[in-house]
Amino acid sequence: MARYLSALLLLTLSAASFASSPSSTSTQEVNVYSARKEALIKPLLDRFSEETGISVNLLTGKADALLVRLQNEGRLSPADLLITTDAGRLYRAKDAGLLQPVQSSVLSEHIPANLRDKDNLWFGLSTRARPIMYSVERVKSSELNRYEDLAGPAFKGRICIRSSSNIYNQSLIASMLAADGAEQTKAFIKGLVANLAKPPKGGDRDQIKAVASGQCDIAIANTYYLAGMLNSQDPQQVAAAEQLKVFWPNQNDRGTHINVSGAAVLKAAKHRANAVKLIEFLVSADAQAWYAEANHEYPVRAGVAWSPLLESWGSFRADELNLSVLGERNAEAVKLMDQAGWR
Repeated sequence: MARYLSALLLLTLSAASFASSPSSTSTQEVNVYSARKEALIKPLLDRFSEETGISVNLLTGKADALLVRLQNEGRLSPADLLITTDAGRLYRAKDAGLLQPVQSSVLSEHIPANLRDKDNLWFGLSTRARPIMYSVERVKSSELNRYEDLAGPAFKGRICIRSSSNIYNQSLIASMLAADGAEQTKAFIKGLVANLAKPPKGGDRDQIKAVASGQCDIAIANTYYLAGMLNSQDPQQVAAAEQLKVFWPNQNDRGTHINVSGAAVLKAAKHRANAVKLIEFLVSADAQAWYAEANHEYPVRAGVAWSPLLESWGSFRADELNLSVLGERNAEAVKLMDQAGWR
C-alpha cells in the first residue's frame, strides 16, 4: 500500500507540473497520459510532432494510478488522450465516463472491429498474445492443445502463472467465459489452481524464469515479455528465456487469447482534433512497423511486417472475440477466480 501511495503521489506531482507547463494553453499541442513507459512510446510521439508541428506533452504513470488521477481531475483534467494497456483497463475508463466517441474513417479502415470499442470510445494500437510457454527439456509440444487442458491431471504441479489480481489473467478468464460459459470456466480455474507448482508471485518474467529454473514446466505469459528477455542486455535473462518455447493454444477452435494496448480521447479533452490526429498517426504503416520492431508487439494494421523474433514463433489463429467483452465480463471473471481460490 505504501508503495502504491508513493507512486500515486509522484504521479500527482508530475501531473501538476504537466498541467501548469508554459505550453498548456497552446492550440498546437496534445496532452497525453500514458501507461506505456516513455521509451516505448516517446520516439513515435516525437516523430508525430516533427511531421505535424503539434507538440506532445507526455505524462507517464502506472495504469491504475492514471485512471484514479483522471477520475479525480474530472472535467478539469488537462489530458486529451489516454494510452494504456489491456482492453479491461480501457473498459474501466469507459465505464467511469471518462471517454468520448470518435468517428474516423482512418481508424475504422485500419483497426479491425474486434480490436476497438463497440461504441468507438477506444481503439487498439497494438496486440499482444498470451499463449502457453513451455520448457524445451521437460515438455513435448504434443502434450499441449488448449488452455482448458491445463486443468487436467497430467499437469499437476507443473504450471506457473501470476496472480488473479493481474488484469491480463482477468481478461484471459473473461475470454474463456465468453467461449465456454460460467460452469466450464469455473471448473477450469479450479483445475488450474490445483495444478500450480507454486503460489502465484511476481510478473510474467518471473513465471518464465521459474520454468527455466525447473520450478515448473509451463507458464502462461504475454509474448512481449519473452521477447524482451531474449533481447535483453542481461545474459541471465537471455539464458532463461532461451529455455522456453511458445505454443499457440486453441488453434482448432476459437484461437489464442490476444489483447491490446490502446488509446482513447478523454471527455475533458481541450485539443480533441489533435488527439484524434495522434491516434490516426499511431495506426499509420510506419508507426505500426516501429511498434512491431521495437516493442515486439503485433500490429493491428494488416500488411505490416512482424519483427523477426515474432516471425520465428510462427503464425497463429487469434481469438476474434470483440475485446469490449473482456471489460464487460471482468467482474464475473474476478468473482470466479476468487471463488476458486486463485490468489
